[in-house]
Formats: sequence, C-alpha cells, structure tokens
Amino acid sequence: MIRLENATKIARTKGIAKPIIDRASLVLKRGKSTGLLGRNGAGKSTLLRLIAGTIRLDSGRIIRRGRVSWPLGFQGSFQAGMTGEQNVRFVARIYGVDTRELIDYVADFAELGPFFKAPVGTYSSGMKARLAFGLSMGVNFDYYLVDEITAVGDANFKKKCQIVFQSRLQDSDVIMVSHSTSTLRDYCDRGVVMENGKLIYYDDIEDAIRAHDANMKER
Repeated sequence: MIRLENATKIARTKGIAKPIIDRASLVLKRGKSTGLLGRNGAGKSTLLRLIAGTIRLDSGRIIRRGRVSWPLGFQGSFQAGMTGEQNVRFVARIYGVDTRELIDYVADFAELGPFFKAPVGTYSSGMKARLAFGLSMGVNFDYYLVDEITAVGDANFKKKCQIVFQSRLQDSDVIMVSHSTSTLRDYCDRGVVMENGKLIYYDDIEDAIRAHDANMKER
C-alpha cells in the first residue's frame, strides 16, 4: 500500500511558486497497476520521485507499505565517480540483497562488458539506461515505478527487457507515466489524473484516460 496524506509539493522557478501537488490524499492498494496521466508539466515525474523517496514533500507525508523501486527512467541517482559495479554494490547494501548475486545479475543483464568496471561518468546515456534497467530488474520490488521507459537498447535488448519486466509484474504492481495511452492500457488497471495540483483517482484506466482527454480538450 502507498498512501499520500495531505501531500504538498511546491515547484519554485524564477521566483514563482507553483503547487505541483496541493494537499492531496490518495491510497493505492496492492493488486492493481496504476497509470499517471496529466498535462505536460503537471508533475507526473515529480510524483514518481516523491513516491520513490528521491525528493521530499514540502508538507504532508507518504506512507509506503512494501518495497518501492526508483523510477526506471531516472538515472540521476548513480554516482558518476564510481564504477557500474560499485554503484550496484552500494544499492545491494541499501536494499539488503545478496551483493554478489546482484552484481552477477546486472553484469550479465546490462551487457556493458569492461565498462561495468569503468566510472559511470564515462557512460553514454544508453549505457546508463542499461545499467539502471538491469539494476531495477535485479531487485524484487512490490512496486515498480516507470517513467516513460520500459525497454532500452537495440531490438534484441529491448525484447529481453520486456520479457523480464513482464515476469516481474506477475508478482508486483507498476505505477507508470507514459504519453502513450496504448501502453497504459497494456500495463495498468486503474489511473490517477493530475490536474491543477489535484490527484483524481479512477478505478478503471479507461475512465482515467477519458477524464484526461476531456481536460486536454478544455485547454
């Protein structure tokens, strides 16, 4: 279960304060996957990072019952001066999983070759994405947070990513941001629409998509 209680997050740019989330309360129980919808700039990626715990609320709280991943499309948590292997070792210690098993899994999955022992700061964006995805799949989470990306790399690597991701979702839920409604339909049962700082819950993803489309027409 993930619970938001009077959650507020303020974005401040050029001296202007704008509430991304304004005193929002929401409960996402286990057993269903959730699609996040909203206009560009509504704060969908910010909400994922708040749920992950990589950034903090300005007020209110988020309660997590279960193991929650970092956003799969987010690579900013890697330490650039550490090697890929060292980053994996660090994550293994944080999440209390077997270090050797996780290192072996990610090294095999990410297919980085000798770059696995090179500083992440030398990686291309694609290499970082491979490392991030492999690391996410190497740790069993109750909730996988997905920001636009479910597979990376060439066609064969993307196929491998999709197969592993689908297997993980047999026992886990996903909270997903995507501009593709077909992708949301494929992965999600229910939806949350972000509009003017509010989080509006829909138990059926189709209802959420219709509400979002109506919001976009009122633009």
